[in-house]
Amino acid sequence: MVKIYLFLSIFIGIAAGIGSATFYYAKGYSYMQDDPAACDNCHIMDDQFNGWQRASHRSVATCNDCHTPKDFTGKWFTKALNGWNHSYAFTTGDFHEPIQVNQRNRDVLEANCRYCHSTMVSGITFHETENTKIQCTSCHRSVGHMK
Repeated sequence: MVKIYLFLSIFIGIAAGIGSATFYYAKGYSYMQDDPAACDNCHIMDDQFNGWQRASHRSVATCNDCHTPKDFTGKWFTKALNGWNHSYAFTTGDFHEPIQVNQRNRDVLEANCRYCHSTMVSGITFHETENTKIQCTSCHRSVGHMK
């Protein structure tokens, strides 16, 4: 029984050490803030970060304003889920280039567009159905990231 506890202690210690070192090396702490430079930690995001710096929303919105839900739990769940997915994809090299937003994150983005611009779009969207709904980025593709 003592050997099992010793083995588990060593295993947990090694896992915690590797996890901590990886978190530090990958600047994981920076993702807990609202600084858009954190999104540019990975070279794959250079185009998105540079595009955001030239785009019209630069002065009014950070990455989190558009790409995470407004509620506390949704924001941190999304950050954790995206952090895991990005870490896995970039470690294994299993991602599309150029990088693309997935459907879940596209839905978050759409909700945030409609939230911030609710007074403007309410007159346009009040009669929408699931079959007639158009995404904001269908027409306003370069608002967040100039191409």
